[in-house]
Amino acid sequence: MVPDHAPDFVQRVTRMMMEGRGDLLPVSALPVDGTFPTATTQWEKRSIAQEIPIWDASICIDCGRCALVCPHAAIRMKAFDPAALDGAPDSFVSKDAVGRELGGKQLTIQVAPDDCTGCGVCVDVCPATSKEVAKHKAINMLDKLEHLEAERKNYSFFLEIPEIDRTTIKLSTVKGTQLLQPLFEYSGACSGCGETPYVKLMSQLFGDRIVMANATGCSSIYGGNLPTTPYTVTDEGRGPAWSNSLFEDNAEFGLGMRMGIDHASDMARALLTDLAPTLGNLATEILEADQSDEAGLAAQRERVKALDTTLEGMDSSAAKLLKPITQYLADTSVWIMGGDGWAYDIGFGGLDHVLASGRNVNILVLDTEVYSNTGGQASKATPRAAVAKFAAGGKPTGKKDLGQIAMSYGNVYVAQVSMGANPTQTVRAFEEAEKHKGVSLILAYSPCIAHGIEMRTQMTHQKEATDSGYWPLFRYDPLLEEDGKPGLRLDSRAPTMSFKEFASKENRFAMLQRVNPEHANTLLAQAQQDIDNRWQLYEQMVEIHRTAVYEEVTE
Repeated sequence: MVPDHAPDFVQRVTRMMMEGRGDLLPVSALPVDGTFPTATTQWEKRSIAQEIPIWDASICIDCGRCALVCPHAAIRMKAFDPAALDGAPDSFVSKDAVGRELGGKQLTIQVAPDDCTGCGVCVDVCPATSKEVAKHKAINMLDKLEHLEAERKNYSFFLEIPEIDRTTIKLSTVKGTQLLQPLFEYSGACSGCGETPYVKLMSQLFGDRIVMANATGCSSIYGGNLPTTPYTVTDEGRGPAWSNSLFEDNAEFGLGMRMGIDHASDMARALLTDLAPTLGNLATEILEADQSDEAGLAAQRERVKALDTTLEGMDSSAAKLLKPITQYLADTSVWIMGGDGWAYDIGFGGLDHVLASGRNVNILVLDTEVYSNTGGQASKATPRAAVAKFAAGGKPTGKKDLGQIAMSYGNVYVAQVSMGANPTQTVRAFEEAEKHKGVSLILAYSPCIAHGIEMRTQMTHQKEATDSGYWPLFRYDPLLEEDGKPGLRLDSRAPTMSFKEFASKENRFAMLQRVNPEHANTLLAQAQQDIDNRWQLYEQMVEIHRTAVYEEVTE
């Protein structure tokens, strides 16, 4: 079931579970503290796709969108020195990379043939089309069996190519993020899942320093379900530390993580201050380090390594106390993650407590607008007129505006994003949220198979949700920019299509139209009014912020 070079734990324990023989494992074989190693989905080669995406380098424009939207990290992008191609298989394809910062490098987009689920989302978003061949793009779904042997060799070689230096690329662009190693890979989520691309993006941007509290739900099932775990590590052994608590207390759980890390950091800094007369410049540099970008963080980690070496030769009580907690001198990013059932409903009380805490935590809500994992029950995020369990006649009330609730605190960073509607805005929202030294909240539109849509085209459908005004894109930064930009920015334009036109493409709305058209039309009209009212309100809020900035500048 797994190759001979797999780690010992995978050979002894994981393999038994994958083979359906987990009941034969003695208790002594399991970790005594309940922790399981990460990076184990790489050994579970399901090979379930009938077609896989094959790259045509001749028309590729290096945009990186195919890698961005891949729900399973089965399409990857690397830029590398030409020397890295030594020993490449004859079938391995690369091209000259586009862009000043990648000058002289080669670029490859490669599929993992045994990990791809064949969802086709990558082909849907690819903007590069052939001028000679109809419907031919820079990436195309082709028969897997015809390409399997070659692509297996290509992918094995691809993985051996060194990862790019994070400090040399621009992380606020789609292309820049997709040159980074995903630290969330090959999950068992549904083919074409709308949630996992956001989780993967988060892992690429901050995964080497994340501590994560994950609410029970789809994200906890594909994120930490045995026998394998999709979170992985870099070559240096750094990656997300993940844990799952109860459905109703995940926000408090993550807040506790932040408070514990802050306490350890404060203690480490106090001990280092006491040792400063002995350590000299090294202590000063660590205490005063700027860790606001990748280069600063990398430099701090090198200083901490030097500190660890120095402390080995010291016997003072302060040195002994500092040794186990030096890692907290480098910044840690805490993320609280879950679905709308947790954030809007069962865990909202705790979430509200965290929003009011002022602590430096990041919250990612994967909004499928329904209790996806437990069978499709309506949540407070379910829109008016949608059919769901406990709303068989169409939900009669509107969707809760969690973003506006969070903005009311005045010190919470809030962004509403949709990767299919505006991938660049999504990337920037993640970057801004992590840099905000307080609570940040990202609401991510995550289409689900429970919506009754063709998941292959879910990214196109996301764009239509924004075009209809149903899912407006915005970012609210409570710390006004120095250039005078308003704190609230609408990142999408006024609606250009009706909600009814958008809703007609989803079975959760269309089924009511078939069964009870009169009632459906009434609810759809009310839903359209919801959209119009909210858009008008947000425009007014933008104008209020713009006026406030103008008055502050003139004073």
